[in-house]
Amino acid sequence: MPISLPSSFAILIGTALTFIARGAAMADEPPPPTDAVVVDAATESAVHGALKWLAGKQATNGSWAVEEGGRRVHPVAITGYALMAYLASGNLPEEGEYAKEVNAGMQFLLDSVQPDGTFRGVDGGRYMYNHGIATIALSELYGQSRSAAIRPKLERLVRLILTTQSTDGAHAGGWRYQPHPGDADISVTVMQVVALRSAKNAGFDVPQKTIDDAITYVRRCQDAATGGFSYQAGQHDPGFARTAAAVYSLQVCGQYDDPMVKGGSAFLFQRSKPGEQWWTYGCNYAGPAQYMIGGDTWRRWYGDQKEQLLKTVKRRGDEAWWEGEVGPVYCTAAYATILAMPWHYLPLYQR
Repeated sequence: MPISLPSSFAILIGTALTFIARGAAMADEPPPPTDAVVVDAATESAVHGALKWLAGKQATNGSWAVEEGGRRVHPVAITGYALMAYLASGNLPEEGEYAKEVNAGMQFLLDSVQPDGTFRGVDGGRYMYNHGIATIALSELYGQSRSAAIRPKLERLVRLILTTQSTDGAHAGGWRYQPHPGDADISVTVMQVVALRSAKNAGFDVPQKTIDDAITYVRRCQDAATGGFSYQAGQHDPGFARTAAAVYSLQVCGQYDDPMVKGGSAFLFQRSKPGEQWWTYGCNYAGPAQYMIGGDTWRRWYGDQKEQLLKTVKRRGDEAWWEGEVGPVYCTAAYATILAMPWHYLPLYQR
């Protein structure tokens, strides 16, 4: 396993496993089946290497960022992505090998929350991307830690999402770049519905109407001819990343058995290749989407992803990272999160 579990969990797990083993022996039956998808040694090495490499990229103020022309940009969003990689590997602010890094990253995000529920220092042109992923990270942290320091600021962040949902015609139910109601697109919408799902899991009130309206918007983005999803409702330009975002959106809204999920999943298999536009971004949603479908779908998807990622990982000693769109910090965080999913640490990815 990637970290040392707290003693109480270790005792509980050990007791449960002992009981199961004894029951199987007494009944003279084989032990229960294990997960069909596991993190093998080579993959675990890559994930551990990625976490170590990311730790070396963390700034003294606790943030991660894209390094661009000597500047560090998008720190709120990239810190959110990095934290998700650590959470997916079992690290929390007070648990795990990288507890210090997680705590520092969490504190950076909390310190960036302003009284109106927006994050300080975010490019206004793409604001809601940043807001969505940072809120997801803080919500997952709160759900697992119940930290009193997180809740009041997380309440502001969730309230902003609730009050910025579009009510405009074909765009109604979605979200767009700016922190106010307007038009909508699927790539921004997915981040907000995932954040709301995580917040709901953590005990926050999320009105059912908000979820219902989001489902309606996502449905309007489907291209019926292909089973894929378009960037905005009414368009017919289905793509890999757009479809991954839509399928995941439907699932976190509880639409697990919707025929659109099955059709979208098939579309993802057809279009998944590294040269596809926004492939890394799409994989970040396709991973949990296929994971929630489970069974052979998830086994095939994870196997394909693992093969591709282990072929392209860069190494230096015991560090590992990936390069690609937006930069290596983003790619490394996204891919480490995907590869760590069979460890089942993130409640967000469970049905």
